[in-house]
Amino acid sequence: MATATSNKLRPLGDRVVLKPTPREEMTKSGIVLPDTAKEKPQEGLIIAAGPGKIGDDGKREPMDVKAGDRVLYSKYAGTEFKVDGEEFLVISSKDLLAIVED
Repeated sequence: MATATSNKLRPLGDRVVLKPTPREEMTKSGIVLPDTAKEKPQEGLIIAAGPGKIGDDGKREPMDVKAGDRVLYSKYAGTEFKVDGEEFLVISSKDLLAIVED
């Protein structure tokens, strides 16, 4: 899933750039949620992954995830930012909880 944005961003070390899934606009029962009541998303699509961190032995440890993986991450992890009007999140691989299998 290559986008223009993924070509502009190259995370360093064990960090990943991901696009959070959109927040729920409505509850299952049909109640519309205001922005203040919406839960922060904890699932997203990895846009780009760094090469992995360098261990104490000087060797690079490979990443467990790659671009295109859907993942769950810690609730308040990472740094949010916008590129070309799109919202993204840069987080460390230690804040990734699981890969969501289809």
